[in-house]
Amino acid sequence: MLPLLLLLPAAVALAYQAVALLASLVFLERSRIRRSKPLPAFTPAVSILKPVRGLDEALDAAIRSHLTEDYPNYEFLIGVQDAGDPAIPVIRAALAAHPNAQARLVMCTTKAPNAKVGTLIDLAREARHEVLIVNDADIKVPADYIRRVTAPLSNPKNGVVTCLYRSSASTHAGEFESICIATDFIPSTLVAPLVGIDEFGLGSTLCFRREDLEAIGGFAAIQDYIADDYQLAKRIHALGRSCVMSEVIVDTHMADPGWREVWRHQLRWARTIRVSRPGGYAGLPVTHAGVWAVANLAVGNFGAATALWLARSTMGAVSGFLVLRHWPSLLAAPLLPLCDIWAFAVWLAGYFSRTAWWRGRRITLSGDGRIQETK
Repeated sequence: MLPLLLLLPAAVALAYQAVALLASLVFLERSRIRRSKPLPAFTPAVSILKPVRGLDEALDAAIRSHLTEDYPNYEFLIGVQDAGDPAIPVIRAALAAHPNAQARLVMCTTKAPNAKVGTLIDLAREARHEVLIVNDADIKVPADYIRRVTAPLSNPKNGVVTCLYRSSASTHAGEFESICIATDFIPSTLVAPLVGIDEFGLGSTLCFRREDLEAIGGFAAIQDYIADDYQLAKRIHALGRSCVMSEVIVDTHMADPGWREVWRHQLRWARTIRVSRPGGYAGLPVTHAGVWAVANLAVGNFGAATALWLARSTMGAVSGFLVLRHWPSLLAAPLLPLCDIWAFAVWLAGYFSRTAWWRGRRITLSGDGRIQETK
């Protein structure tokens, strides 16, 4: 009986891998079409807001990439909360190397449960332009970044533009997490719009109009939430606007974590998803093809196990390498189903508590994703 029962989740997991593969191929084709066209003539004045806290080895490259954009009218505002932040000398050196850039460091003072959003409240107050771009501190961008991420806003129905990201690391644990992101999280992000879920936004890039931000109550409306990127996109979507995935892929760097830090990071993501989208979280095991491959192998369903293993490896290679150009994903493709066992363990652990480690603090989350306590 057990071998027959395990064929059902195997079939569902196999179907998900097929959908994720299709979503990746659709993204590739749409990106090819967009890039085959001339750069957009739509060039509204833009303010880029980048909250920074702490220093990692990728920060300098990330800052400098924003200072050399091929765009006629933009300003770049970098916000920090602590006057002793070790990132400040690096930021000042980058700004000094590009004296003609409309860029400056802003000392921010607004305190919020989500400190990043507190910084954004101050940066938005300083920003001069009506189109805003927010991205995380370690995000490095290509020279046509602003042109391409603002282009969808030429359609008034579009409200938020976001980007996929490619991560790298200098440790084995960090590289493992980068592979998991490229071959598990990224394809799930691409599946969402393919199946009609269009209230999505990633911290790698959020591009939107100031008028829409003000219509949802500004950044202050999301200052209590840990998933500020998701909350912002969700609320602008509720105004009747669409969320759009840009063809641009940005780069980020894992801050050389060890295995404990990777576990805590993944667990925080899991618990954030659980309190933000409980229904979607409950269904995540259908994406863990490797788990069902091992289970079917254990009961003698060799055909199902083989099909799942091949499907997971193929989908991960397409998503990780063809979509993101992330070489480690291609090299690790035959072993990608093993990542699902890790992901399943993280998923299970996500149910046992509402606490998480975040920015060196232990936080407690409410049932709707608000930060309740910090230690």
